[in-house]
Amino acid sequence: MNEHEKINYVEFPARDIQKAKDFFSEAFGWEFEDYGSEYSAFSNQGLDGGFFKSDQSVSTENGSALIVLFSSDIESTQSKVEDAGGKVIKPIFPFPGGRRFHFADPNGNEYAVWAETNA
Repeated sequence: MNEHEKINYVEFPARDIQKAKDFFSEAFGWEFEDYGSEYSAFSNQGLDGGFFKSDQSVSTENGSALIVLFSSDIESTQSKVEDAGGKVIKPIFPFPGGRRFHFADPNGNEYAVWAETNA
């Protein structure tokens, strides 16, 4: 639902858009709609967004905002990320209110996954 002045969409750079699509489809079951050869969009994943053709990548080390996904089974999600070709860059660690890990997708973009403490 589009809400006035609320975050509505997010876009990520990708050197190889097909690798991004393959990774997120395998790891999380995302589906994509292509808009030409240099853009692919996803929806119904908590926040809609897309991947655009770029040689850059995002990481917290470079000051980027961090996109965080929720998991009810963080170990299983970490396995899916690794099986799909993602690289864990910060293994599961505790933080106030839960646990999380950070990973890079095959294009080098950094994300995190968190779970409640009891998950």
